[in-house]
Amino acid sequence: MAEIKTIGVVGGGQMGSGIAQVAAMHGINVYLFDTDPQALAKATSSISSSINLLVSKGRLSHEQSSDILGRLRCISNMEDFHFADLIIEAIVESEDVKKTLFVQLDKIAKSSAILASNTSSISITRLASSTSRPQQVIGMHFMNPPPVMKLIEIVRGADTSDETFKATKALSERLGKTVITSQDYSGFIVNRILMPMINEAFFALYTGVATKEDIDTGMKLGTNHPMGPLELADFIGLDVCLSIMRILHAGLGDNKYAPCPLLVQYVDAGRLGRKRGLGVYDYRKEPKGKKSSSRL
Repeated sequence: MAEIKTIGVVGGGQMGSGIAQVAAMHGINVYLFDTDPQALAKATSSISSSINLLVSKGRLSHEQSSDILGRLRCISNMEDFHFADLIIEAIVESEDVKKTLFVQLDKIAKSSAILASNTSSISITRLASSTSRPQQVIGMHFMNPPPVMKLIEIVRGADTSDETFKATKALSERLGKTVITSQDYSGFIVNRILMPMINEAFFALYTGVATKEDIDTGMKLGTNHPMGPLELADFIGLDVCLSIMRILHAGLGDNKYAPCPLLVQYVDAGRLGRKRGLGVYDYRKEPKGKKSSSRL
């Protein structure tokens, strides 16, 4: 398979814009698609701010900055993906929504193109089954935020070819990432371990073992984690955490993966974490970038 020179990214949110930025910074032409013009405007602003910050710190020159931004093109018509060698979807963590998208991409993408999913838990084999090219479908799970985190988790579906895997691994390494490879089991590697830990932290809070502050402080200082599991859940999004737990529970068939009732209740109440200003913690009245210590 020829070297990947152009990629498409579906989704202008935090993950999609981050993936687009990383690719553009490593010499790859990027088409970033979203149906929402405001999402594209926000993504462009976020990427520009991030690049300008690197310039101000002396890590990039003004010329390099211009080159990077020149490699990024925001689009509102997926037909432009016909030029892409690889297309990465970074949309909502819903199997049905992703399958619908893959049906569309399969019709638009050139026959040699790889279709990749940034899913953190959904079966690649099932996503691939919605296309006519299952051998060219693969999981390419970036960690959040993509410009900072050094890991990419590659997931092979049942029919993913060796050629597709090698091309995806080479691209990931070109992006400066360390690659780990998972077979296609619910949650893969990272979230199969991480999400039950977060869920258990919710059970500890739910049953009154300790306050949220002490649970998080215990894990930060006791296990050297950069943030506690409840704070991390807020950062990820409680709705995303709940979705992954449900996928683990259904896919692995073990009640140890059943979501904590408190996690379910928070999501039902719209307490989704930082993106909504309220989750386990209240971010609505805090100074920007700081976690509120108020009790909810």
